[in-house]
Amino acid sequence: MKPSERLCAQRACVIICRMKHIPVVMTFAGHDPGGGAGIQADIEALASQGCHAAPVLTALTVQDSHDVYEFLALDPEHVRRQARAVLEDMPVAAFKTGMLGNSDIAEVIHAILQDYPDVPLVLDPVLASGNATELGDSGLPDSIRQLLLPRATVVTPNSPEARRLAPEADTLDACACAMLDRGAQYVLVTGTHERTRHVDNTLYHGHERLESFRWDRLPHSYHGSGCTLAASLAGLLAHGVDMLEACHEAQRYTWEALSQGYRPGMGQHLPDRLFWSREQD
Repeated sequence: MKPSERLCAQRACVIICRMKHIPVVMTFAGHDPGGGAGIQADIEALASQGCHAAPVLTALTVQDSHDVYEFLALDPEHVRRQARAVLEDMPVAAFKTGMLGNSDIAEVIHAILQDYPDVPLVLDPVLASGNATELGDSGLPDSIRQLLLPRATVVTPNSPEARRLAPEADTLDACACAMLDRGAQYVLVTGTHERTRHVDNTLYHGHERLESFRWDRLPHSYHGSGCTLAASLAGLLAHGVDMLEACHEAQRYTWEALSQGYRPGMGQHLPDRLFWSREQD
């Protein structure tokens, strides 16, 4: 049985076992009209984990599979009202954040999270596009450091994001320790942007490397890989899966989605986050 077939069979068993309990995951993210990243990526990844996505929009973007050309952060009060309406109606089992747009929205999310201290938070610190287009105001990195890192169950930065969130650190290990010092419980640093033969991801906890993960580097550039990883991780935590197992499974799912990705436009490839349903068919 191929790895993808094993994963498909495992996922079918998970969905059957959990179909009577569909946890709600609230995700704060921007809208990607090309469907590769942001809210759309989160919804597909969460559905693949057997979760119900409660998407709270933070920003509108003008982007395609090449890059982000402009964005409009929503009124922070509108973001607050979106979230509060759902939270008063549904029991949310996990939170996930992606693109926030500005520091004011980060402050609104911080205030909301204060009312749910026991609900896990997966913090995907989106600061720029893959082509280095800034996706927030100048105060956003500091707001993430001061307000959201202390509340994060797990932070999932790629290596450039890790360096921006811990500019005082001289290694990725030191960056992770700096984020743990800020209050994050776990840090999963991904190595897709490093110039290495393989992709090496590292999970940190208690100021040490808890586990390292090595994945074959795929031949293409992908749009939405970070969203896919963070959202699937949030979905697994919402089911009560322990952190180490959730990190393993979220990475396996993401790697399979990337390996079976496709190129609908003229830019980057997009992950096929629903690969498992097509394989089953």
